[in-house]
Amino acid sequence: MFKKIKLQVNTDLAATLQVISWFEQLNHPPVTDIKIWWQCQTLLQEGFTNIVEHAHRGLPQETPIILEAIRNSEAIEIYIWAFGIAFDLEQKLKELPDIEEIEGERGRGLKIMSLLADEISYKQIAGDRYCLYMKKNT
Repeated sequence: MFKKIKLQVNTDLAATLQVISWFEQLNHPPVTDIKIWWQCQTLLQEGFTNIVEHAHRGLPQETPIILEAIRNSEAIEIYIWAFGIAFDLEQKLKELPDIEEIEGERGRGLKIMSLLADEISYKQIAGDRYCLYMKKNT
């Protein structure tokens, strides 16, 4: 089995429902382990929110975010292409405290993503273009 879907949205948290709805296309036939599917949805939502709130902070709302998701028999992969500034994801994850030690409602997204994903990276593609990549083995 191989499925690949793609979507472009503006830099707007209001697009979150559209993004989650679009992602549902990958769940046909349903992922046998509902926990894995829930984790993938969480990765997508956290990743999209972080791009909008951090990588695209200060950019016009019309700035595009391109999402791509691939499902095969071994994994679900999520790619989120964005604009922004250099960010060392691995270093930031090392600096973050354990999730239980993070106080308040905010600030847990990166830690949650690192705990749920089997692979995660944030790499520069070209110029000010970056790709957040997350993989969950099924």
